[in-house]
Amino acid sequence: MLSNRRRFLQGAAATGVAATAGLWSHAASAKVAPVTLKDRNYEPLKLPRPISLAALTVLDVSPANQVLCAAKAGYSHVGIRLVPATPTETQYDMIGDTPMIREVEANLKATGVKVLDIEILRIKPDTRAVNWKAFFETGARLGATQVLCAGNDPDINRLTDNYAELCELAHPYGLNLSIEPMPWCNVSTVKQQGEILRKINRPNAGCLVDPIHFYRAKNDYKDIDNLPAGSLKYCQMCDITAEMPDTMDGILYQARNFRLSPGTGAADLVQLLKHLPNLPISIEACNANLALTMSPLDRARMYLEDMVAVLNAAGEH
Repeated sequence: MLSNRRRFLQGAAATGVAATAGLWSHAASAKVAPVTLKDRNYEPLKLPRPISLAALTVLDVSPANQVLCAAKAGYSHVGIRLVPATPTETQYDMIGDTPMIREVEANLKATGVKVLDIEILRIKPDTRAVNWKAFFETGARLGATQVLCAGNDPDINRLTDNYAELCELAHPYGLNLSIEPMPWCNVSTVKQQGEILRKINRPNAGCLVDPIHFYRAKNDYKDIDNLPAGSLKYCQMCDITAEMPDTMDGILYQARNFRLSPGTGAADLVQLLKHLPNLPISIEACNANLALTMSPLDRARMYLEDMVAVLNAAGEH
């Protein structure tokens, strides 16, 4: 079954297929045959690095079930979305001592999976650092070490000031705040984030590199290498189609709905990994087509197997 999905993804990458629009599946995934944890028994995988299952990859299940999914599929870590990224996704009460947070905690304890990152902190014109204290407290409670941030303020000086204050507030909680450059955001390139990092000079500030954004925004590998020392805290991984959408709406749609499994697309991930050595990896490979035909658990396992294969090809074992 997984090999069939890989053939689909490889075909999509080769032809530049346009994005179109259970184990805990929603009605939109009605074609997916129900899958429970006991239905799958995977062979253990040796992970060359810590590898996390990003929330966006299996957003069709609850945060508590994402933990179980990550554990069963063989991940060492999981990402937890405390704040929704869009108004259309399922909303969960995730800040403070809530029932869902307690369920996430219980599943983490039962499985041994650890939390890599929490998300998403959008730095906007009206952002006030003090308003994010409960967010940081909840992340620390779950054992997270990383915070995924986005730069969404056209006034870069104000964004930089707010980012510095957020880093100060998060530091006692042991949290690193990495802005992920995205083509449609105000912080859109690795080079731009590097300039911000030099200005604020905070030890827990970082740059989060994601292949789809890195290549779509036409970043250069030297931009990664030129980041201030210690700026790379972790990285994301997925693959992309050979054909680049010709509009920003198309780029945004692909990023949220049509990523490919690592190693099955057109991105040179082996080369990219050389510039991201020894970092924990978060697999963010959401694919709306696969979500209609493949359970979250099987998708998570396929992505992990493919990621390990890419790491092995890069000489990491």
